[in-house]
Amino acid sequence: MAKMKAAIFVEPGRIVLDKKPVPEIGPLDALVRITTTTICGTDVHILKGEYPVAKGLTIGHEPVGIIEKLGSAVEGYREGQRVIAGAITPSGHSHACLCGMHSQDGAGTPHGWKAMGGWRFGNTIDGCQAEYVRVPDAMVNLAPVPDGLSDEQVLMCPDIMSTGFSGAESGRIRIGDMVAVFAQGPIGLCATAGAKLSGATKVIGVDFLSDRLAVASRMGADHVVDASRVDPVEEIMRITGGRGVDVAIEALGRQETFEACLRVLRPGGTLSSLGVYSGDLTIPLGAFAAGLGDHKIITSLCPGGKERMRRLMAVIESGRVDLKPMVTHRFRLDEIEAAYDLFAHQRDGVLKVAITP
Repeated sequence: MAKMKAAIFVEPGRIVLDKKPVPEIGPLDALVRITTTTICGTDVHILKGEYPVAKGLTIGHEPVGIIEKLGSAVEGYREGQRVIAGAITPSGHSHACLCGMHSQDGAGTPHGWKAMGGWRFGNTIDGCQAEYVRVPDAMVNLAPVPDGLSDEQVLMCPDIMSTGFSGAESGRIRIGDMVAVFAQGPIGLCATAGAKLSGATKVIGVDFLSDRLAVASRMGADHVVDASRVDPVEEIMRITGGRGVDVAIEALGRQETFEACLRVLRPGGTLSSLGVYSGDLTIPLGAFAAGLGDHKIITSLCPGGKERMRRLMAVIESGRVDLKPMVTHRFRLDEIEAAYDLFAHQRDGVLKVAITP
């Protein structure tokens, strides 16, 4: 049986590079040879044991690659074609999919709610920090990469771009809105770009790190707030003339940023939550206006599927957003343990790493 290199979860605190069999595929699947992938903050939650997965699982959910082999029932694709697949891989026929909630595919089964819905790569099936990955339901999930786009240009589409943009979309940002985005990591930066593309005319990016705030300005932030120097709630209320923002996007997954988002909302404003929380949240009485402020709190899981990927690549191809500068470091798959060490400890100004087998 042919073997491949893969980043494998061993136990909390250990993801190691090892050998395992090249995946077998079924009639509706595709085998994709990975050309570029990356590490996500969720992978770090897995590494730390904050999100449980099975021992021996291949990690990673952001694949760019080339179709190596197609299942016998797959139509409309060809071997050798450059493709991406979303981090969320819906089946297309579940109750959740038919309700329009493709990201929640797998929820509402006879066995109850499945954690993280349609997120399968590196969660419930082997992921893509490897030389090959099996893409389930290939006709639903494979999106051809336009010829003029490089791997690094589309590397954010499977997860980070889709997630960040969904924060703006779920918040229903309108032309002329004021929007605050708390945390300018990769997802927050994409939320900033998505807010600007959605028509917001005053986008406020918040972070503790000056280099990330500089990138936020490039992504569309009209104002940046250095939370290491000023109280971000007070500064946002000053910028908005005491009105508050129409939409506040939480992109870190912490109590303090969630609460700050509530405190900067105008009456009737929307808190759009993207963070992955590792503990219980509390809602302060005053920030929530005792439940009488007509506020909305909405959560989003990264939308997937081939049409979502097509739309995101169309945005990149149009030149309206350039996410390639978010790739700050590059490693070979053989160096992935070093890449995890750098990314997990957020050293050297890292935003995203490109991993190339």
